[in-house]
Amino acid sequence: MFGSGPGTAHESRGLSGPVLFPTRFVWPYGGRRVFLSGSFTRWLEHIPMSPMEGCPTVFQVVWNLTPGYHQYKFYVDGEWRHNEQQPFVTGNCGTVNTIFLAGEPDMVPTSFSPETSGRSNMDVDNDVFTHVEAVPRFSQADLDISRHRISMFLSRHTAYELLPESGKVIALDVNLPVKQAFHILHEQGVPVAPLWDFGKGQFVGVLSALDFILILKELGNHGSNLTEEELETHTIAAWKEAKLRLNRLLDGNGRCFPRHLVSAGPYDSLKEVALGILQNKVATIPIVHSSSQDGSFPQLLHLASLSGILKCICRHFRHSSSSLPILQYPISEFPIGTWVPNIGEPNGRPLAMLRPNSSLADALSLLVQAEVSSIPIVDENDSLLDIYSRSDITALARDKAYTQIHLDELSIHQTLQLGQDANSPYGFLSGQRCQMCLQSDPLHKVMERLANPGVRRLVIVEAGSKRVEGIISLSDVFRFLLG
Repeated sequence: MFGSGPGTAHESRGLSGPVLFPTRFVWPYGGRRVFLSGSFTRWLEHIPMSPMEGCPTVFQVVWNLTPGYHQYKFYVDGEWRHNEQQPFVTGNCGTVNTIFLAGEPDMVPTSFSPETSGRSNMDVDNDVFTHVEAVPRFSQADLDISRHRISMFLSRHTAYELLPESGKVIALDVNLPVKQAFHILHEQGVPVAPLWDFGKGQFVGVLSALDFILILKELGNHGSNLTEEELETHTIAAWKEAKLRLNRLLDGNGRCFPRHLVSAGPYDSLKEVALGILQNKVATIPIVHSSSQDGSFPQLLHLASLSGILKCICRHFRHSSSSLPILQYPISEFPIGTWVPNIGEPNGRPLAMLRPNSSLADALSLLVQAEVSSIPIVDENDSLLDIYSRSDITALARDKAYTQIHLDELSIHQTLQLGQDANSPYGFLSGQRCQMCLQSDPLHKVMERLANPGVRRLVIVEAGSKRVEGIISLSDVFRFLLG
């Protein structure tokens, strides 16, 4: 998307009919050497600025920009500076000057293609500074149009389209011992499995990583009736009954926990499936089909997730992105996700974070009490080191590690190492564990990343320092898109 010089066109990139706007940047506060850097140079290049003739304290440069949202800053005599007289976004991690250039109404944003990204993943500097036009907020009309078109698409397409051409779905017998069930989840690399009751001849629920977390917390409770020996023979069905009783004791709101499996049929609309996941606060919904009118002999076809539905949305609108006007706006413009105070729009929930030396007991309690699926692990500067997710708990099933640990004594750092090769370096920022984005990333880019298999959330970080600014999940995106 970026990287062109002041007089360079984009034809060399193979784009037909490029739209470039010569944009004048000005630094009016003096200095000996002044440079401009921004997302339009991938933060890898410093553009020299020249003093104006007859006014040596004012520096300027003209640079070609594509339509869209950009960030930038000045490097003045070896220090990053920003212009407080120009539009900026302020957070507890720095000050960001911004510019938005509107393109042709029906133009597909050039940033929609990953090859034309405005930055190089996380290889960016800490703060962002500079000057130009204010970033216009998205209009309510743009939001309403986009939501309507997405809603119509999801209503017209069915769960059948989520079914892969080939694959496997693992189901567990409710009479299977809990210990063996979690060994299976770990060995198969799946965080959740539907439960089959042979006596009833139907699917009756799911076993998830959250169940293992609650079991470990119960084992760690000295007043618990569940012992490690009983875990060897304790069946899934018995645990589910105990869980219902435990929830009634622990929950002070008197909420009702459903006994029946939340499922969908192959011909239910994608919108119904998405709403079912959101309303029931589950990660997946089994797609079950029965050729009998009474529902007997059901077939488990697939485990539907928001990731798969989002992939359908991205695929459908990939070549007609202009029909969804909100896609080109940065995520910081929307009330979406959970943010550190003063960075973005708060949604009423504090952002849960932990240090690597925090105990596993603290992490498990936070996952349950905050009702979140993952927690960023940060250093003393709140820079992202790793992330601990519910699904990571199944690693303790390997070699019966859960029988040899004390939750209060094992740190998060040590816990994550249990699931990794001994020679693996600490931190997984280059792998699949820590998926990140910037608050300046457009919504379409965030959606495309979340549509990748296994990605359930993106940690929003500050460029360069990787200081955590927020987190945005699949459910956050769908709640926003569906209104």
